[in-house]
Amino acid sequence: MGFARTCSVALVGVEGVVVEVQADLEPGVAAFTLVGLPDKSLSESRDRVRAAVVNSGAEWPQKKLTVGLSPASVPKAGSGFDLAVACAVLAAAEFIDPREIADLMMIGELGLDGRVRPVRGVLPAVLAAADAGYRQVVVPEQTAAEAMLVPGVSVLGVRSLRQLVAILTDAPVPEEAEEPDQGRPDPMLAGLVLPGAGAGTGTVGRAGPARRLDMADVAGQQGARKALEVAAAGGHHIYLKGPPGAGKTMLAERLPGLLPPLTRDEALEVTAVHSVAGVLPPGKPLLDVPPYCAPHHSATMASLVGGGTGIPRPGAVSLAHNGVLFLDEAAEFSGRALEALRQPLESGHVVVARSAGVMRMPARFLLLLAANPCPCGRHGQPGDGCACSPVLIRRYQARLSGPLLDRVDLRVRVGPVSRAELAGELGRAENTAVVAARVREARERAGARYAGTPWTVNGAVPGYELRTRWPLAPGALREAERDMERGVLTARGLDRVLRVAWTVADLAGHDQPTRDDVAQALQLRTGVNRGVPQPMVRA
Repeated sequence: MGFARTCSVALVGVEGVVVEVQADLEPGVAAFTLVGLPDKSLSESRDRVRAAVVNSGAEWPQKKLTVGLSPASVPKAGSGFDLAVACAVLAAAEFIDPREIADLMMIGELGLDGRVRPVRGVLPAVLAAADAGYRQVVVPEQTAAEAMLVPGVSVLGVRSLRQLVAILTDAPVPEEAEEPDQGRPDPMLAGLVLPGAGAGTGTVGRAGPARRLDMADVAGQQGARKALEVAAAGGHHIYLKGPPGAGKTMLAERLPGLLPPLTRDEALEVTAVHSVAGVLPPGKPLLDVPPYCAPHHSATMASLVGGGTGIPRPGAVSLAHNGVLFLDEAAEFSGRALEALRQPLESGHVVVARSAGVMRMPARFLLLLAANPCPCGRHGQPGDGCACSPVLIRRYQARLSGPLLDRVDLRVRVGPVSRAELAGELGRAENTAVVAARVREARERAGARYAGTPWTVNGAVPGYELRTRWPLAPGALREAERDMERGVLTARGLDRVLRVAWTVADLAGHDQPTRDDVAQALQLRTGVNRGVPQPMVRA
């Protein structure tokens, strides 16, 4: 009788669970049993592993073989357990020393010829292994750079099972020929991309477009441009409402360029989500720029917040984590999908429960909504020409519910661009670099203020903390409090005005929000002119 064990990782969302892969050989009729709640692709590993072992020059044990995946109560999915199963079987058959693999973490799929194929989710899997105390990890060569992002872990990238067996037995490591380049995509990388998860997700890195999008391209719209600057500086959600062709989408596409680069921890979180979702760009193991996700208005609730059949998968709110989620034509989205955004907007994460398991995914994003004033888009514009009935207009505008809009800090009306603005200001407005520099300075002021706290931007600080730890001067909130008494603001709305006021103050270089700063925040929140410039920032 032979017994051996090694380890791999089962992913539930972006959280990994260390799985002990045990192989037991007993005398009896040759059979291969796999237990431990495997899914269909994992159950098929029996045939893949057997063929890979034989084609790698090893002898398949002709005994009763049982492979167990512990803990048995955790569902296991995917083909990333193949490499661990093969090595556990070979160690149980004493082809390799069982002690050599007992403390190894192995992740990878096996081809029938013994080659090791890459799988999605290597980064979160290695992070889970490091948290569990493992310091040696074996992964496919194509994902070794991704695994090396985790500090304190020794990573071994292999091309084939033959190479790994040679390393474990101190034999000469065979050279594996690379696939000839015939101008076609590398078939070995196919496992890193989830089918249908390419451009359809609307996910683009800031360096993704061929031409860098610049704020100088936007003609006019001074109020909307400054509101976008406030949103980027404080991490505030924003709603742009205006007619078609006014520049709402142009502004939204340039918002990621105003955000500062991700910190190391933020980049690891973003890369882990994109790795699991199968949308990690090839050859870029670490995403260090804020992601930008713009799903189509036909997107379902599951595609927005995560879900699907079986084990839930990340949705658009998680793909936009630490970046921007842009919902164009927001009023055309499903009401259920929009209302599902309310929980992640408050908590910064989303929890999806399915029969196969519960998934908790990070979802702290900057939401940008854009919508027309009515179905035809001409309501309230000069010359009007709107043919929509009042009932139809109210019904259209009511698709964005009060509770959802109450969680949006800035509400900006975007008017049509005049011919003079289009001809005279195009190319003369501030470019992205200038505005981003002011955003960076404002964030540095906020970061210094919140040093030693869990928060880094004003938009994430609870209102209670702002009122008690960083109170304003007496009377500064008087106008906002009057609006709350009249029912213009809710308690949540008052807290969000306070957050925006701190951001306006940071942009203006004030140590504390003044009454004008609060008035500008109210103007951005309610859309009612408060007699102050919108918004005031340093030149």
